[in-house]
Amino acid sequence: MKKIQFSTDHSGIDQHQILQLENKIENEIDNLNKASQYNFEDDRASINLPFDTQGIEIIHQLVKEKQSLIPEYLVVVGIGGSNLGTLAIQEAVLGKLYNQLNKPIKILFADTVDSDLLNSIMSLIKPPLQQGKQVIINGISKSGGTTETIANFQVLLELLKKYQSNYQQSVVITTENNSKFWHMAQNKGFSTLEIPKKVGGRYSVFSPVGLFPLSMVGIDIDKLVHGACNMRDQCLKKDLNDNIAAKSASLNYLHSLQGKNIHDLFFFSSDLESIGKWYRQLMAESIGKEFNIDDKQVFNGITPTVSIGSTDLHSMAQLYLGGPYDKFTSFVHIEKNKKDIMLPYEADYASLVSSIQDRSMEEIMNAILKGTQMAYIKGKRPFVDISLSDKSEEVIGQFLQFKMMEMMYLGAFMNVNPFDQPNVEAYKIETKKILTKQELIN
Repeated sequence: MKKIQFSTDHSGIDQHQILQLENKIENEIDNLNKASQYNFEDDRASINLPFDTQGIEIIHQLVKEKQSLIPEYLVVVGIGGSNLGTLAIQEAVLGKLYNQLNKPIKILFADTVDSDLLNSIMSLIKPPLQQGKQVIINGISKSGGTTETIANFQVLLELLKKYQSNYQQSVVITTENNSKFWHMAQNKGFSTLEIPKKVGGRYSVFSPVGLFPLSMVGIDIDKLVHGACNMRDQCLKKDLNDNIAAKSASLNYLHSLQGKNIHDLFFFSSDLESIGKWYRQLMAESIGKEFNIDDKQVFNGITPTVSIGSTDLHSMAQLYLGGPYDKFTSFVHIEKNKKDIMLPYEADYASLVSSIQDRSMEEIMNAILKGTQMAYIKGKRPFVDISLSDKSEEVIGQFLQFKMMEMMYLGAFMNVNPFDQPNVEAYKIETKKILTKQELIN
């Protein structure tokens, strides 16, 4: 079976320190095991999404229906948890340049109210619409009232209506049952997919939020959730040596106690960069809390950063190796890429860089990775090494499940609620106040 290798040899934390935390995490392991038996009735409900065969079958049927329209584009209209996971998996499995490779269905993401970005999306989808071709719009908002999503959706829908008399068949709304968005979709005849009430946005990638658009562009979602199922079972074990989510959480927690409150996810694969952006939200919203569970003001948090090897070795390595000892790093690399490229031997180039002639790109990247890790070891910069066998759906499914469960355990260690985001509402409230005042003035 394809799997993830997790090495803590250079984590800067010894095994005894980790095992001392078993009692501290035991209650949360029990909570997660109980949640695994109660479908979607617990805040930890996202761990059950990969096992929801009925829900996944509904997605398969809707994908079959929408693919039969032979759409040229799928536009995902969502922000944060409503699109980051989809983008992460799409790029990891299909590659960053997927749209440029003449694929049958191209995918675009409308994730912010940047008029220039929205205009570019409209410029791309307008020609096929004018030619009578189909474009699917997937509006995603758990609450059904996300300002950015509704604004983008409304503009794109108007464009769709201009060129398609039966535009309703090209719209899919993914939201919580009984939200205003849900009711509007039902009234207008749009297809609807339900986000379970207890599943938060940043934990929703294995719900219809991610599975519908991913399946539309050819991702095998059955393999994806199979990997997630296997990882969930592993991460419910009580032995921290077998439970990599709890073990990784314990390392982040122990390093934070030592003042290392920056966690850098360092990917040695360009296609995994958007997984890093997905993880930033996951960690920032789950752990960054003003108050803990006991309602004590704590200003808790670990700042997540993302680096790409070898690109960021030429922009950030000076800080990482020469700067303050405030960072803990997770190196993530791929054992086997889909393709490898050999460099030819040419004497002229050998005089420039002698050691790369007649070698593969994979071999060079692995040497850079090992060289980077040796520099970290010599500089006493702590890290863990995470090895993914490949970038298949199964392995990527494992990795995202691992990280979501890691965050649940980290919340327990830090005594904060990893499922809410009360301070995010502050900007939403103020934004709506400003827009309401402007509306009154106008």
